[in-house]
Amino acid sequence: MTQSFPRLGRISKAVIPAAGLGTRFLPATKATPKEMLPVVDKPAIQYVVEEAVAAGLCDVLMITGRNKRPLEDHFDRNYELEEALTRKGDDERLSKVRESNDLATMHYVRQGAPRGLGHAVLCAAPHVGDQPFAVLLGDDLIDPRDPLLSRMVEVQEREGGSVVALMEVEPSQIHLYGCAAVEPTIDGDVVRVTDLVEKPEPAEAPSNYAVIGRYVLDPAVFGTLRETEPGRGGEIQLTDALQKLAGDEKLGGPVHGVVFKGRRYDTGDRGDYLRAIVRLACEREDLGPDFRAWLRRYVSEEM
Repeated sequence: MTQSFPRLGRISKAVIPAAGLGTRFLPATKATPKEMLPVVDKPAIQYVVEEAVAAGLCDVLMITGRNKRPLEDHFDRNYELEEALTRKGDDERLSKVRESNDLATMHYVRQGAPRGLGHAVLCAAPHVGDQPFAVLLGDDLIDPRDPLLSRMVEVQEREGGSVVALMEVEPSQIHLYGCAAVEPTIDGDVVRVTDLVEKPEPAEAPSNYAVIGRYVLDPAVFGTLRETEPGRGGEIQLTDALQKLAGDEKLGGPVHGVVFKGRRYDTGDRGDYLRAIVRLACEREDLGPDFRAWLRRYVSEEM
């Protein structure tokens, strides 16, 4: 029987699965990883690493695959570029280039075959060891003004077990997500997860609480994942493993959910990706005033 491991201090490791093919963004992702697509002037993956670091998770393992080398290059030094900017005296751009170098201690491992999110998380087992860890999906960008991950870490360190991020969605949209059956707790933003279903039809969904791309997991999940058969789509689903943990605390503690009501940008969908760029550009001090003025004119005159 799989058992929960003892917790030895604050969570410090984050895992970012980034081995997907990005087929929804073809042909742009034929040779460029989808995680490197810019959101304004910064690749989406950098926002995710920055979120992990802001929550105190400075040891980051990225699960990659073929054609993902640009991810490693982005978080590495580029001596030629830095030297060119130094010669020009362009300190502002030099600082931006160096930001990604110094964010976190970065590690990489290849998933090999794309066998699902559960398999990608299982690839992190040798690096994570016997301590709780966070999983951040690169398609979900959480606004830094809404510290979801920090709250999840706090709940996990208090309650043990695993914690998932939940968001209420329209019932017609629940088939796009993992769905949680929940019970309330004394904390208004925390629920007890009693069951999980991967992408149910609306009529079969136990709630309209959707699992979004943030998890804080007990290492017992690795043992459960090893025993989890391929599920929906023929892939090993993390949702299926968490369902087993939620159904039997002896396997790895309880499963809780933090209900998120903040700002989230889904960059895995083309429409939401464009909306994320517009929203974030509008809020930038250097771009916002001129961009908002142009956007008003465009909407009123051109549309």
